[in-house]
Amino acid sequence: MRQPPGRSARARACPRHHPGPRPRCRCGGDRRAAELTALPSIGEERWVPWVREADVLLVNGGDALYLCHWMRQSGLADLLPSLSETVWAGLSAGSMVMTPQIGEDFVQWKSPSGDDSTLGVVDFSIFPHLDHELLPENTMAEAERWAAGIPNRAYAIDDETAIKVIDGHVEVVSEGHWKLFTP
Repeated sequence: MRQPPGRSARARACPRHHPGPRPRCRCGGDRRAAELTALPSIGEERWVPWVREADVLLVNGGDALYLCHWMRQSGLADLLPSLSETVWAGLSAGSMVMTPQIGEDFVQWKSPSGDDSTLGVVDFSIFPHLDHELLPENTMAEAERWAAGIPNRAYAIDDETAIKVIDGHVEVVSEGHWKLFTP
């Protein structure tokens, strides 16, 4: 998401090359960033055009339910269906938020609904960071146990794996290891 001119986060877009209000540099062109929780205070008349102009929305990790809550609160979730030409690049929770549910194992923040449901843009769930050295609990055995509680198909993926979805067609792109679980 693009950062409004004058906001302090703009320098993070490319501080090494050009920290100006609309960063343009040799490392990738025009960049802006916005904190999702700030969108309701900015006003849709400002941030919606930024989102509509974006080619890619890069959404980092964290807590998938918290991210989902703020996507709904801000109105971004309602805007998503109209962004048919925009690429959603989700990392960890940024991908999990697009699924129907994350599973109780990944619930950290309790949503107002009290359940583990997310946006449901895709029809599968994701167990991320499979066999990651810093997350010893993210084993294939744990992924299998987690998937047993998920009513839809689910993928366990390591950090060398991505799931590409275009017009409902799912493709796993991987140089690592992953597994598909079906209910």
